[in-house]
Amino acid sequence: MSKRGKKREDEDALSEGDEPPKKTSKPDNDSDDSDHIVVCELSKNRKVSVRNWQGKVVVDIREFYSKDGKEFPGKKGISLSMDQWKILRDHVDEIDQEVENT
Repeated sequence: MSKRGKKREDEDALSEGDEPPKKTSKPDNDSDDSDHIVVCELSKNRKVSVRNWQGKVVVDIREFYSKDGKEFPGKKGISLSMDQWKILRDHVDEIDQEVENT
């Protein structure tokens, strides 16, 4: 008879005294607020902020959504590294000219 579909009772199975690892919840995102500075609001749900993400400073242009009375960053947006931000900043005049000519 095959062992297929039967519970394994060998050395890989948990013994009666062993418990599976406990699940832990993610830490509350409020700890990130100290590294999150809103520079300006582009509209009701769009904001530009500067924040520390994975040890690097980024300029974040992002849509936000509300849930349970709190505001959270959404998936729609872009985080610019400092190199990318400097390139964009250096080309603002050219972008403005093209906008005016369009």
